Amino acid sequence: MGKINLARVDDRLIHGQVMTKWTKGFGTNAVYVVDNATAADDFMKDIYISTNSTGGLDIKVFSAKEVAEQWKKDQFGSEKVVMVFKYVKEVKEALDAGLEIEALNVGGVSKKPDAKFVIPTVALNEDDKKLLTEIHDSGIEVYFQTVPDSKRVSFEDAIK
Repeated sequence: MGKINLARVDDRLIHGQVMTKWTKGFGTNAVYVVDNATAADDFMKDIYISTNSTGGLDIKVFSAKEVAEQWKKDQFGSEKVVMVFKYVKEVKEALDAGLEIEALNVGGVSKKPDAKFVIPTVALNEDDKKLLTEIHDSGIEVYFQTVPDSKRVSFEDAIK
């Protein structure tokens, strides 16, 4: 059975921090990009998947529903996965479709006009806060952290 080493919201998806900091340790051998728009765009999927060879990690692209279906099918086989979601709403969609996670790291959400920063790299609007509250209240640990060696901020402290 596979293992989810990290589930993270980061609207930049795969970038230096994800590839060099978050995938190290824990035996991670795969990165799953979870974004409905990217999953529907064959060109963008190919770009992400083609980076397999550069980092030695298996990279796959899923929609929120597809990643939940893959989890229900075989719990990701033998892969030890870092899952990177583009949006909080897609985390909720995947959970509602049957994905099971124990914790959610929120580490990179760009500033939007109606959003406020809860940590320097995460700006949430009211919809994001509502969804994260639902996820948190379902028993999943939600925390905010940019990189592994930066301060980890609890859901309660960040949302105050």
